[in-house]
Amino acid sequence: MKKALVSYSGGLDSRLVVRMLQDQGFEVTALYFALPFGCGCCDLGCNFSFTQRESVKMVIMDVNKGELFKDYLELIKNPKFGIGAGINPCKDCKVFMFKRVKAYADEHGMDVIATGEVLGQRPMSQVSSAMKVIDDALGFEILRPLSAKALPETSYEKEGLVDRSKLLDIVGRGRRTQMKMAEEYDIKYPSPGGGCFLCEKMTAKRLCFLLEHNLITEESLPLTMLGRHFYIDDTWYVVGRDADESAAVTQYATHLPGAPGKPAVYFSKESGEANAVELQNAYATGSKNRAGFEAIKL
Repeated sequence: MKKALVSYSGGLDSRLVVRMLQDQGFEVTALYFALPFGCGCCDLGCNFSFTQRESVKMVIMDVNKGELFKDYLELIKNPKFGIGAGINPCKDCKVFMFKRVKAYADEHGMDVIATGEVLGQRPMSQVSSAMKVIDDALGFEILRPLSAKALPETSYEKEGLVDRSKLLDIVGRGRRTQMKMAEEYDIKYPSPGGGCFLCEKMTAKRLCFLLEHNLITEESLPLTMLGRHFYIDDTWYVVGRDADESAAVTQYATHLPGAPGKPAVYFSKESGEANAVELQNAYATGSKNRAGFEAIKL
């Protein structure tokens, strides 16, 4: 049987591509990237449920640890192809993922590499100019079934491995065609939402600072996406904004426990406890003594 590897986010588009390739006689494997700052369309359990239902093997590539994590942080620090409104290096991120998709495909004898990308859907990575930059950097072909007829014909199609007449020509951000297909296929899918934390304009300065000071590690990664952040006397502080964030902070060895009306506070060095106490008091419920800290917030 023919084998296809789909770069699978779990969203509507990648789910449709799985089914489209199954309809063309492929045994499909879905390769899911667990990225440090998000970007998947729903949680891992939801994604796994879909692949189980469709008898698709799901492979998870965890970029939150080990060499993949180190390589990803380096990519963010030194993007080759530029960034978006935040510090999102979308083209570099696509190249990072697709190269690893190709390595897996070669190792496991896949005949086709495919993705749910739609031409014109995302300005940083899915307009024709961006796709060309990405494809040139890769040096191998990717099939984009949802937009294939609006793109140059691939060798997969020319050689008859994939029937081009059964592919689509979707362009743009609208989802009407995909939603109709999902109804016909009886596919349940998550509502578009969330996205990559690196795209957020408001937190770009903070993330740049943390990266420059090598404060983001496998262990500290979850802290980057929650709380109020400060850097005082060479120490990084994270102040919980609510009960859930305070609970997350208390998972770390160096922290000040929360109390009624007072948030938990993380500090990166043991010597930072005195400042942590001041921050906890400043951000306690009803406190009016936080102006000085607001001025140095990351």
